[in-house]
Amino acid sequence: MTKKSVAKEAEEILLATDMIKLGARLQVLQAETSLSYDRLARLYREVRGCSPPKGMLPFSVDWFMTWLPNIHSSVFYSVYRYLDTHTPAKKSRALVEAYRLYIEQADAGLGTPPGEEPVLSFTRAWMLIRFFDSNLVQLSHCERCKGGFIAHAHDPQTGFVCAICRPPPRAGKTRKRRATTAASKPVPVKTSDPLVPSDA
Repeated sequence: MTKKSVAKEAEEILLATDMIKLGARLQVLQAETSLSYDRLARLYREVRGCSPPKGMLPFSVDWFMTWLPNIHSSVFYSVYRYLDTHTPAKKSRALVEAYRLYIEQADAGLGTPPGEEPVLSFTRAWMLIRFFDSNLVQLSHCERCKGGFIAHAHDPQTGFVCAICRPPPRAGKTRKRRATTAASKPVPVKTSDPLVPSDA
């Protein structure tokens, strides 16, 4: 029976910890490390302070083709591919570093409201890479801006226009309306505040 390297195990625990902090599901951790289910579940509870969520992973390729997810996913995958190709970070570690950079860029604009998850979750980012490895999706280059965007595998490359250059009619209105509604909500005032006169 071969003994497992202590250094290798420590490296996998560190990788799993980083993934848990970024929102990875237990199934992702099992696929990316050789740690047992029980150890990963204990590590998840230690890092997140709660039990890991149950249920199936998102597996729809079509989700990545909708307007906003397509833009975010394309940005993430471009970063991942660059890191995996041109830096020492490979595969799982490139995934972690690319997702961190994606989160930074996603929050650099309007910012993600408190308590709201980013458009592309870590688990979906992981699934996206698996879809590329399985040849279910491809990068198509927009004929207007020349950027690479996610598309169904074997879709025609000629005449492709990205979601940024040709957004749908109601693009962004749901998020804008949500932000406007949140900003217009009155802030509750505590009656116990000494500066606010009481009705009594």
